[in-house]
Amino acid sequence: MGFDPSSVFLTFDIGCSSNMGDFLNGYALHGLHGRAIPTAIGMKLANHKMPVIAVMGDGGCYGEGGNHLLHACRGNHDITVLVFDNGVYGLTTGQVAPTAKKGFKSKSTPAGVIETPINPLSLTISQGATFVAQGFAGNQSQLAELIGKGIAHKGFSLINILQPCVSFNPTRSFDYYKEKTYLLPESYNAGDFRKALDEVEESVLQEKFPLGVIYETEKPVFTDGLIQLADKTLVDKSPITHLESILQDFK
Repeated sequence: MGFDPSSVFLTFDIGCSSNMGDFLNGYALHGLHGRAIPTAIGMKLANHKMPVIAVMGDGGCYGEGGNHLLHACRGNHDITVLVFDNGVYGLTTGQVAPTAKKGFKSKSTPAGVIETPINPLSLTISQGATFVAQGFAGNQSQLAELIGKGIAHKGFSLINILQPCVSFNPTRSFDYYKEKTYLLPESYNAGDFRKALDEVEESVLQEKFPLGVIYETEKPVFTDGLIQLADKTLVDKSPITHLESILQDFK
């Protein structure tokens, strides 16, 4: 996409996913577990002209950071969130993640998961995300295309990436995903809100995973509503030099 290290912001969560921080060269921050999204929003508010990418795992994004995800969707913050979804907390040796299938046995759930798994696609679509896509680590050419589209989209973009964890979740192998994934047809209308929800809900019932842009629409982004950013970015504004006079307004 023509980015150089100084033309993109990157923020990373905790976990295997965020080892990407060791491979990408750019303005970046490695934050606390589940907090990559608010960090990304802070970056965007500081310089809303810069593309911002948050890299997370399914545990950090849909578990610890689930509250941040919901509010980023409804605010339509112009950031791109890449979520590596393998159903487990891989860094801490395989505890169950929010996307794990009901009944899945792990170190944290030796008798099997009781809860219904989170559906990240329907969750983000219903809460206001304006670009929601799903890719597969075994189809890298399509995945790269989806990431590019997500970054180019103006608004909150989420790309859920189906990714096997060969160490701690062997049930979701490459062969499993090759059998269970399917490409959305060219005739699919990603702008149809109801169709998008129906597609992802039906895929859960059939235990199938659609690949492609699930939903895309246009809405005003969060920074468009801030009068402080109407003329220039925050980083380009002159620093406050008369703090005392400003504080008088609050006395």
